Amino acid sequence: MFSPLSSFIYYPAIDSLAAGLGTTIEKINWTITSYQVVSGIIPSLLGDVADTVGRRPVYLVAFSIYLVANIGLAVQNAYPALLVLRMLQSAGSSGTISLGYAVVSDIASPAERGSYVGAVLLGPNIAPSLGPVIGGIIAQYAGWRWIFWALSIISGFCLMFLLGFLPETARNIVGNGSVRPLGVNRTLVRMPKNQNRSTSINETQRRKCRIPSLLPCFKVLLDLHAFIILFINGIFYMIYCCLQASLSSLFMSIYSFSELEAGVIYIPFGIGCAIASYLSGRVMDREYCAVAKDSGFTVDKVRGDDLLIFPIERARLRSSYYFICIMAACTIGYGWALDQHVHFSVALALQFLIGAFTTLIFNCLGTLLIDTNSERPATASAAANLVRCALSGGGLAALSKMVTFLGPGGCFSLFGGIALATVPLLYVLQLKGMAWRKARSVCPHSE
Repeated sequence: MFSPLSSFIYYPAIDSLAAGLGTTIEKINWTITSYQVVSGIIPSLLGDVADTVGRRPVYLVAFSIYLVANIGLAVQNAYPALLVLRMLQSAGSSGTISLGYAVVSDIASPAERGSYVGAVLLGPNIAPSLGPVIGGIIAQYAGWRWIFWALSIISGFCLMFLLGFLPETARNIVGNGSVRPLGVNRTLVRMPKNQNRSTSINETQRRKCRIPSLLPCFKVLLDLHAFIILFINGIFYMIYCCLQASLSSLFMSIYSFSELEAGVIYIPFGIGCAIASYLSGRVMDREYCAVAKDSGFTVDKVRGDDLLIFPIERARLRSSYYFICIMAACTIGYGWALDQHVHFSVALALQFLIGAFTTLIFNCLGTLLIDTNSERPATASAAANLVRCALSGGGLAALSKMVTFLGPGGCFSLFGGIALATVPLLYVLQLKGMAWRKARSVCPHSE
């Protein structure tokens, strides 16, 4: 939740920040751009580290950086400090989604992984809708500094919880959970019990560490199977961001909404995302079992299944065709509802459906990504973050001109068409995916 929340909670305070620091709105907008740039790069480095030294140390370092940055943002009084600390805040929070995917890959078998991914993505999916509402209320009644104090309190509590209770899950550190970890990989509550530990993993392999690098992330991008997943996911994230970014301004100009009302209208989208996050796990787990039954495959929820001989692409993607078609239709309808100045309740209802079906698509693609990259889940998720940040950055840069020249109807019809254009790619992935994965297992990427 922390990465998108830190981004979206900031938006309602832009005017008061500019006034309080004696600077311009344009300069404050640079802090948003720098935040996005850092959030695209840092997860790629943290994913490599997490796949090497474990999840727990990276979580602790990331949250420590995030906490320090939030406290600094709450007390700073100059624009240069704001700019630097916002980048530090992004560095601390942006890798947490990749780490969440990695933990799911560690602890959940493929047959139950969909439910876990749905739970992990609940925070990232609802934060963009809740952030502006919470930020607007805090900024109006307590001042912009309390936005950062609130984030400091929440992240400080979370850091204490992680320090005391989050166990190491990386399989190169703890195997299937039977190997006791060392040092910072141990939880505080387990430390007294781990003095006389047993180990079955080569010590050199477990403690191997290297300088963080973007190279493993780019290796994922060079894998055709992974790249198609990342590209499609990035397309839908771009549409998602453009819908969110244009929501308040369009409603303020078309329906004459106030700033407070323009913050509240994010809620239907967030509710749709939250409901879909809950339901998507059940849908994906049911689809997995159905495909296994059709294929005569025996599901093993304890040791996990050998996905090299299982049509995992079919299990994860066969429902996504319906999700994409409905999402695209709702996006086109949403654009024309705004264009024709239909009552705002219609546009909000369509926003609810867009949020729900976009979330279902994200969860299908995200689960497939870690299913097919179980040996490097954090790195693969970081690669997804890199692609979606690049595509969303391009979409957001062009959004204003698209709305101006095409109007809301033409603009969102184009987005709906782009969404539908991903369907053939999904079909190719479902048709060729297993063969590509088998070829990769024979000639794996060199480390």
